[in-house]
Amino acid sequence: MSPFPRQLAWFTASLFSAAVAAALILFAREGSPQLVTLLVFGALIAVTAHLPVVLRKGVCVSPGLLVGMAAIVVFNSQGSLLGVALVGSLTQLRVSDFRKDRWGWVPFNAGLSFLAYLAAAAVLTVSHASSLKSTPVAVLVMVPAALAYIVVAWSLIVLSYQCEGTRSPREVLAELLPAGVDILPFAGLGFLVGRLYLSLGAGVLALIFVPILIAREMFRSYTSVSQAHDETVQLLIRALETKDHYTAGHAERVAKYAGYIGEEIKIGPRRMERLHYAALMHDIGKLVVPNQILNSPGRLTEDEFARMRVHEKVTVQMLSHIDFLRPVAESGHSDQMRFDADDPDHPIEPYIVMIADAYDAMTSTRSYRKALPQEVAFQELRDKAGIQFHPACVEALIHAIERRGEHHGAGFECDVEFENAPDGGLGSAGLGDLLKTD
Repeated sequence: MSPFPRQLAWFTASLFSAAVAAALILFAREGSPQLVTLLVFGALIAVTAHLPVVLRKGVCVSPGLLVGMAAIVVFNSQGSLLGVALVGSLTQLRVSDFRKDRWGWVPFNAGLSFLAYLAAAAVLTVSHASSLKSTPVAVLVMVPAALAYIVVAWSLIVLSYQCEGTRSPREVLAELLPAGVDILPFAGLGFLVGRLYLSLGAGVLALIFVPILIAREMFRSYTSVSQAHDETVQLLIRALETKDHYTAGHAERVAKYAGYIGEEIKIGPRRMERLHYAALMHDIGKLVVPNQILNSPGRLTEDEFARMRVHEKVTVQMLSHIDFLRPVAESGHSDQMRFDADDPDHPIEPYIVMIADAYDAMTSTRSYRKALPQEVAFQELRDKAGIQFHPACVEALIHAIERRGEHHGAGFECDVEFENAPDGGLGSAGLGDLLKTD
C-alpha cells in the first residue's frame, strides 16, 4: 500500500469517529460480546489479513473476508452486532501499516471495515438467515448481506478518492465492479464456515484454515492465469506498436468503443473481458504487412490489396493458437463480421468489434484521408445498420458516446499520426468515400 495521503486526514478522522460512535451505541444497547468468540475470530482474522489475494485490476481481497462472514453468522446467533463489527475492523490490519508514512491507513481501514461489516450484519439480522434450517436457502439469504458489505465499503472508497481528488468515481468503480464477482464466493464460503461452527462447536476452527488456504490458492491460480493472459495480449500489442504506432493506438480505441457498446447492451463481465481481448487483437495480423502498404496514401494495387487482406487470416490463425483467445478468433476476419438478421445465434462480439473498428476508422486521420466529422460517422453507421452493421449495436455506440459528451473526428483529434493526409479519400471497412469532393 502507498504512503498515507494528507488529503485523507479529515476524511479518515470522520470515518474512524463514526465507527467509534457506532461501537459505543451498540455497547450501550447490547453490552459486550462474548469474549472467547471475540478473541478466537479476532486472532483468526488478524492472521488472514496477512494473506491477501490480488484480484483483477489490482484489487486486493483478504481471506479475512471469509472469516468475517463466518463471524457474522456466529455473532448474529448471539445477538451481537458489535462483535461482528469489531472483528471486521481487523480485516485490513497489517503490521506493515504501523510505519511513519503509513500509520493513517490503520484508522482508515479499521473505520471502513467496521462500518461495512456492521451493515452486512444488520442486513443478516433483518433477514433472519441464521434461523433458517436449510443451508442452501440460508446461503441465498446471505447474498444481500454480502452486497451490503460491498455497497458500504465501495461507497466509502469512492468517497475517499473524491476527498483525495486524484480519481473520478467512474474510474474507481470501473476497477472495483469486476472484483464484486470474485468477492461473493469468499462471502458464501465464509457463511458456510459459520454455520459449521454453530453446528460442531469451536473445535471446527482447526478446519477453517483448510478452506481459507484452498480459497486463497484457488484465487491465486486464477489471477496468475488472468495476469498471464493480460501479459500475452500486451506483449503482442507492444510488438504491433513497435511496428506501427497508429495501428496500436487504433486497437486501443476500438477496445474502448467496444466496451461502450458492451456496457450499453449489458454484456456480462466474462463476455466483456473476452470482447476487450477481441477488440485489442483484431488487427494483430498487420504485423506481417509491410509498412509501405499499411500506410499507403493512395489506392492499393490488386497485389497490394491481396497482401493487405492476408493480415485477416494471420489474425485468425494467431488467435486460434492461443487457448484463451480462441473463442474470439473469428473477430479478426471481415467475412465473419457482416450483420445477418437471419442468424440470431451468431455471437455478437464480432459485430461489436466491426462497428467500433469502422467508427474509429472514420473519426481518425489515416494516411489516405483526414478524420471525418463525428456526425458523418454516425450517419454512415446508421445508413448501414441492418445491412452491414448490427442495428442495436450501432445505436448503443452512438448513445454511449453522446451520453458521455465525447466528441471524436475532425476538429477533436488529440494526436494526428498523418499530418499531410488528404481531406478526401477512400473510406475504411468497405465504407467508400464519405466526403463530397469538388
